Amino acid sequence: MPRKNMPTLPKRAPKIDTRRGAKKKPCSFCQHGVGSVDYKDLAQLRKYISDRGKIRGRKVSGNCQQHQRDVTDSIKTARELALLPYTQRTVTERRGGRGRDDRGPRGPRPDRDNAERSTPVEAPVEGATEEIIVSDVKEAGA
Repeated sequence: MPRKNMPTLPKRAPKIDTRRGAKKKPCSFCQHGVGSVDYKDLAQLRKYISDRGKIRGRKVSGNCQQHQRDVTDSIKTARELALLPYTQRTVTERRGGRGRDDRGPRGPRPDRDNAERSTPVEAPVEGATEEIIVSDVKEAGA
């Protein structure tokens, strides 16, 4: 109980409910009277998978708790039997990775780009001269 001489704090404003007026999506399985979800009905299961291959949640799909469990089990069974993919292949438009591009403003990097193009130079054999090597070739050819 507050004292008479103590000032009272102002009351907070009530929290605003952001979902006011928003209706929950009805479960499509309950509406149509479907008893169980079939793992072989791929067209129906694809509705509950995102474009990356993730299973959509209950709030997004609007399923009731029991049918969401059935959908999840059916999707996992279909994936196990290779009827549905585990993930979808995504194509990125970004080029390269971290760091500087190989052909930046300074041109090609000599340690990486030219290493493949240059031919290795063989070191001369010690104690051998060109005359000996040429004579060895003539003997082998004769």
